[in-house]
Amino acid sequence: MTARTLVLLGAPGSGKGTQAVHLETELGLKHVASGDLFRDHVARGTELGLRATDYMKRGALVPDDVTIGMLRERLTEPDAQGGVLLDGFPRTMEQSIVLAAMLQELGRRVDAVIYLEIPEEELVERLSGRLICRECQAPFHVTANPFRSCPFGKCHGEHLYQRSDDNPDTVRARIATYHRQTEPVIDYYRLIDLLVTVPGSGPVESVKAAVVEAARKVVSKEQ
Repeated sequence: MTARTLVLLGAPGSGKGTQAVHLETELGLKHVASGDLFRDHVARGTELGLRATDYMKRGALVPDDVTIGMLRERLTEPDAQGGVLLDGFPRTMEQSIVLAAMLQELGRRVDAVIYLEIPEEELVERLSGRLICRECQAPFHVTANPFRSCPFGKCHGEHLYQRSDDNPDTVRARIATYHRQTEPVIDYYRLIDLLVTVPGSGPVESVKAAVVEAARKVVSKEQ
C-alpha cells in the first residue's frame, strides 16, 4: 500500500500549524512544512539551502524547483514512509503541477486536500491580535491567549511585541495575496474530487475533531 500524502491548505491565521500537530499525533502522518524545509537546508548549508538563501537575500521568490528538490529529499527519509502531511505547499497552480509530477516519480500521489475555511474578518482578528515574546518566541493573543505568566518563568510580559506584518491592513493584504494565488488551487482540487473543506471557526477542539475525522476517512480508504 502506497503511503498516503495529504495536503493541508488554509489562509494565514487559519490554524494549519496547530491542526498539523494534531494530525501527526493522531494518525502518524509526518508533518512536512515548507518553512521548516527552508530553515533546515539553510542551517545545514546544503546546495539547495545556499540556492534558497541567494534568492531570499535578493528579496526574490525561491524557485519551485528548489522547494521540490527539498521536498523530494524529505519524502525519501525513513520517517516519511508511513505517510505525510504537506503544509505550505502547493500554494499556486504551477506548484500543484510540479508536485503531482514529483510524487508520480516517487510512486505516490496527493490522496486528499484538507482546506480550513475561515471568514476573512476572523482571520484579521486572529492575526492582528497576535503577540510574540522577543526572548523565547512564545506566541500569545490579546483575547484568545492573553499573557498571564511566562511559560518558562523568565519574564513578566515585558518582551511582548507585535510583528510589523500583523497590523490589520497588512494582514488583509496578505490574505488577499493568498486568495489570489491559492483559490485556483482550491478550485482545481475540488474539481478532481480531492478537496475536503472543514470549517476552521469555533473552539480548537471542535476543529481538531473535524479535521482528524476528515483525514482518518482518507487514510482508511482501501486499507
